Amino acid sequence: MELSKTIIQGKLLYSNANSFAKAKKMYLHRYEQYYKSDSIFEADEIFDDEHLTIEIPRLVRQLYEKTFKNTSDLLQYCAQFAISGFIDAWLLKDGVITIYKHVEPISDKVAVKEYIKGRDLIEEKGREQDAINALNKAIEKYDNHAQAYERRAKVNFILKKYHDAKRDYGKSIKIDETNPYPYYGRAEVYILEEAWGEAVADLEKSIKLSVALQSIYWKSRRNKAICHMKLEEYEKAAFDLKLFTNRKFRPGDSNIEWLPWANYQYGIVLIELEKFEEALEAFEKIGDPNESDMKDVSPSLVLRNIGIAKMEVGQNGYIKDLKDASDLGDKVASKMLKEIA
Repeated sequence: MELSKTIIQGKLLYSNANSFAKAKKMYLHRYEQYYKSDSIFEADEIFDDEHLTIEIPRLVRQLYEKTFKNTSDLLQYCAQFAISGFIDAWLLKDGVITIYKHVEPISDKVAVKEYIKGRDLIEEKGREQDAINALNKAIEKYDNHAQAYERRAKVNFILKKYHDAKRDYGKSIKIDETNPYPYYGRAEVYILEEAWGEAVADLEKSIKLSVALQSIYWKSRRNKAICHMKLEEYEKAAFDLKLFTNRKFRPGDSNIEWLPWANYQYGIVLIELEKFEEALEAFEKIGDPNESDMKDVSPSLVLRNIGIAKMEVGQNGYIKDLKDASDLGDKVASKMLKEIA
């Protein structure tokens, strides 16, 4: 058998002492009888009697696949007695995920069922109020449901109720400081408010609490880079954008569609740092600005800045880039062409 890299982290919350005690008792029984102690954790390592939680700070270790499966199965069994929270576990070989386990409560408890219902309804356009109604029921049954507050905040954000969104994100964080998602969500509100420093602080927490295997880790880096640009902290922005643009995302990751945009922003930051050759390398990764998904950046702006970078390094073709930008309506490029002429 071959050892593989394992990453496990997360937290499960129990609504009362009875549920917690039952989970712990069953864990001990199955740990000894079914799994012959072939699991990562002994009960006392992860069961917090004072706070009625199972908590696993990030653990990175080399394990056999059987031990990984035993551990995740044990945790999933205990999750049925929990009321909220989640644990994520990855098994990797040569940097590639071979097994991923997302452990969360699944039961007939009202708080659990209504949370899952509300969470799923968020994905259905036009069902936002239905989602809020379900999440409200989950919170009414269990007032410390951190995930329900975070998901309700997400719906309020979609509905542009930013004050309510920020309030719910704050409540979620107060209940569970180990979850990266409410920090990321609150940062989105701060960005709309142009509170760049506050956004950076929350995004740094999101990055710290997530791992590079998760999409939210890279979404946080991307948004943090923009905040640093707004604060004219170009070295910090360059650090985040370099990591983002060099990342090989897995198929289906939503961050892939942001790569042309991110390469452009990285080029802009490098121009600000007067690293023009590196800026050109970043711009070259964009491809055709007219065909690439540049989000909120116009092709004319991309062409103008490519022309500027070429001009600074003395590379031919900058006149054509500026002319193409001018033809697309870029007034700055038109002015530059007149000055050059």
